[in-house]
Amino acid sequence: MAGGNPLLRDFSKTGANSARPTGAQYGSPYGQGSYGGYQAPQYQQPGAPQQGGGRGGWGQPQPRAPYSAEQLGAMYNAPAAGTNQTGRMTYDDVIMRTAMVLGAVVLGALAGWMVPALMLPGLVVGLVLGLVNAFKRQPSPALILAYGLFEGMFLGGISAMFEGIYPGIVVQAVIGTIAVFASVLVLFRSGKLRASAKTTRIFMVALMAYAIFSLVNLGAVLLFGFDIRTGTALGGWLGLAIGAIAILLAAYSFVLDFENIKHGVEAGAPEKAAWSAAFGLTVTLVWTYIEILRILAIIRSMVSD
Repeated sequence: MAGGNPLLRDFSKTGANSARPTGAQYGSPYGQGSYGGYQAPQYQQPGAPQQGGGRGGWGQPQPRAPYSAEQLGAMYNAPAAGTNQTGRMTYDDVIMRTAMVLGAVVLGALAGWMVPALMLPGLVVGLVLGLVNAFKRQPSPALILAYGLFEGMFLGGISAMFEGIYPGIVVQAVIGTIAVFASVLVLFRSGKLRASAKTTRIFMVALMAYAIFSLVNLGAVLLFGFDIRTGTALGGWLGLAIGAIAILLAAYSFVLDFENIKHGVEAGAPEKAAWSAAFGLTVTLVWTYIEILRILAIIRSMVSD
């Protein structure tokens, strides 16, 4: 999502080393400190002076007892620590959380498809929840899933409306959305597509201008039944141009989402940041789908005329 999430943004500014716990946090191997009330044990070699004074007392570090062969074998064969042990975000976490949010979108879309009247409440509540989640510093899984559900109601209602006018358009829009997402992901993973400070500044200005235009156009449609994209003398060509620009903006928004996820994983962002990443990806996917749906509708309208 444009601008990134504060959790991921904060962690992307720091290196992975700065996120690692230090000995002071976890306690030294010689008993000088504790973690969570646990005091590290003291080990002494046989025959060493007892603690309490002298060169072998509390003031001197005591060597650890060597591990046995059985202990070393158990440590070697133990499974790698997962996110439950490390508390750090991984790519798998982002994939799983995104799948859950998209699952909520699909459920809402099915409800909106069967009951088109849910489109308007889905639009309003989805917009409100989207703003709340975007500006909320700590991600809330419940609010993010609720956003997916209501946004899905809006998508289901508007998709049913367009499908009734142009049969087959929904499948085409879904395929187009997947194509845009997959293309940006492949280019990003290959290193051929990256975000830069200059490009991001241009993107933010263009995004703000697009958001203002969209609000004005929405007001014109609701109040006067006039769509600026298709109702001017330029006909559908203006709508196609605006739609193409919007898809380019959405594609770059995917790049920013991928950059935030990459920096978050590398810097050791907390596991809960995966919900923020999932929310950002879902917002961009929804935006891309709507823009492609509108472009296809304009093309079909121009061809039928």
